[in-house]
Amino acid sequence: MSESFGALLKEWRGQRRMSQLDLGVAAEVSARHISFLETGRARPSQAMVLQLSETLEIPRTVRNRLLHAAGFSGAYESRDLGNEELEYVNAAMNWTLERHDPFPAISFDRHWRVLRTNASATALLTNMEVSQGDSLLDAFAEPGPLRDAIENWTEVARHLIARLRTESAHLGGDPVLDAAIARLSDSLGSDKSDYQGSLPAVITANYRTNGMTLKFFSTISQFGSAEDIAIADIKIELMFPADAGTRAALMAQFG
Repeated sequence: MSESFGALLKEWRGQRRMSQLDLGVAAEVSARHISFLETGRARPSQAMVLQLSETLEIPRTVRNRLLHAAGFSGAYESRDLGNEELEYVNAAMNWTLERHDPFPAISFDRHWRVLRTNASATALLTNMEVSQGDSLLDAFAEPGPLRDAIENWTEVARHLIARLRTESAHLGGDPVLDAAIARLSDSLGSDKSDYQGSLPAVITANYRTNGMTLKFFSTISQFGSAEDIAIADIKIELMFPADAGTRAALMAQFG
């Protein structure tokens, strides 16, 4: 049985906690027309499907489903990173990773599978038995070298859970991310301790490696104008030293 455009639209409007009036105002369409689209009394144009999808920030894979449900071909492809069309995307990704040395930088997909690393990140992750193609979700969620190396595991795990919940909610729910959330929650057990006093300026991840502790905070980058499904899902995490000792150690090794 084919999917109904109206049912999909209503489902995603609910995911984004928007009323028909909210969506209509944001998309510059009457609430009455939104109602007609959801009940099937009106049929959307291709431009309307794309306009509503953009307003609702619907992932591109689901936008294709909405287009198909409305009787149109999918508009979004998922190209391999080796595709010639992505030459400049690959160059930009490599430039970003390489220029971030001597500090670690990692690119990964929507399910946190490692795509590329710079020299600093390669060294850090190798010590924790993580390499290109591996799942960072598995490395964080299961007992092993990576988790064992994080001195402030409870703090990091709570932060990861919150981050993954946000990512999953944006996607309308994702089984892989949701499973990782459950495993991370299990890892905390009964440890529900909270901060005493004010929260820190940033949450750091403190890695014990080679006899020293390296402390990092991160920023996340994405391709803001990407319309390709795979490229839109890529994230680049840039890790920065959170103290002078970490900075000095990395500068000495990779500077």
